[in-house]
Amino acid sequence: SVKTSKEGEWFVLEVRDNGLGMSERCQEQLFTMFKRFHSHVEGTGIGLYIVKKIVDNAAGRVEVRSKEGEGTKFRVYLKC
Repeated sequence: SVKTSKEGEWFVLEVRDNGLGMSERCQEQLFTMFKRFHSHVEGTGIGLYIVKKIVDNAAGRVEVRSKEGEGTKFRVYLKC
């Protein structure tokens, strides 16, 4: 699911899934350039790295919360 909201001076974009979730180890490395966690899945490993750089350059932040077996939630905070 995708939601937007305003929290004080922040615009918040929330993306949530009900997939497999991620271990803490994966979450710690999630924004590392060229890091891929599954070799059987296509991709270059730069998508989330680029998202984080764009948000950081806009003085925002990205949060991830995930628990194995329960899905993942990303929240992107950008100043209004």
